Amino acid sequence: MSLGYSLVKLVLKLKGEKKTWSQDPIDYIKKRRQDVHVPNRRLFLGSTYETKEHLQSKITYITPKNIKTDILLMYCHGGAFVYGPTQENWKALAKIAKETGARACMIDYPKAPEHTIDVITDNVYQAYIEATKVYNASKIILLGDSAGGSLILTLAQRLQREQKNTPNCLIPISPLVDASVTNAKIPEVDVKDIILSLKGVRSANTMCAGSLSLKDPLISPLYGECSNLPPIHLFMATDDILTPDQELFVEKVKQNKGEIDVIVGKGMPHVWPILPIMPEAKVGLQKIITIINSVINDK
Repeated sequence: MSLGYSLVKLVLKLKGEKKTWSQDPIDYIKKRRQDVHVPNRRLFLGSTYETKEHLQSKITYITPKNIKTDILLMYCHGGAFVYGPTQENWKALAKIAKETGARACMIDYPKAPEHTIDVITDNVYQAYIEATKVYNASKIILLGDSAGGSLILTLAQRLQREQKNTPNCLIPISPLVDASVTNAKIPEVDVKDIILSLKGVRSANTMCAGSLSLKDPLISPLYGECSNLPPIHLFMATDDILTPDQELFVEKVKQNKGEIDVIVGKGMPHVWPILPIMPEAKVGLQKIITIINSVINDK
């Protein structure tokens, strides 16, 4: 374990992060105190950005000064469907856009419990459809962490189901794939997970599902169609309670002859590539940048 990771663990412990995820109902109002809906201008020095409202979403487009590709990166942030984006999301996207020279956008979608998963997923879908009016689908890369990772997977499943053009590839980071979180392996991982806990995750998912089952494919892509999806680059972590279900998702994609590349953060927590300070996170984020640059160089 690096010194940076040790510091992150200490800060999370002092903040009581695990404790907040052990509450039922989850205190989503408190979680929203870390929301950053308008990024700091200094974060995008050398780039321009503009925010547009579309349905119930705010979509912020970032155009780097050194733009060198016609690829569009579409990012769905995490936050258990109830909060976000956070400063960590913006920093990660700023770094990715700068290092790839690609235009990027943050989809700040509507949140639960005020909005349920049908509204949230449709906002993400419509944002994608709007983007395809300007960009060829093959030039779009979808990224998402946690709940955002779930949203890009369900989006791809809907596009495939409706026989619409799918994006070039998907990069989900620690995605939620089964909102019921009933996997028998989860309790043993919960003990070493320094961020998430079963009660809070299930509480947030229940707020989002509304009248739907927590195993409905709309909120649980594990139970959706996993054939003919775009190539997937999945980032998972050994110390994350969502990993046991991600492993089942990987197997399902492989059984359906899908293309899926798995990057495992050994000893790492939930959404490790976008956490601050940690050298392990820098390695993970650089891997994401390498994947995107590989797509760019192939075009």
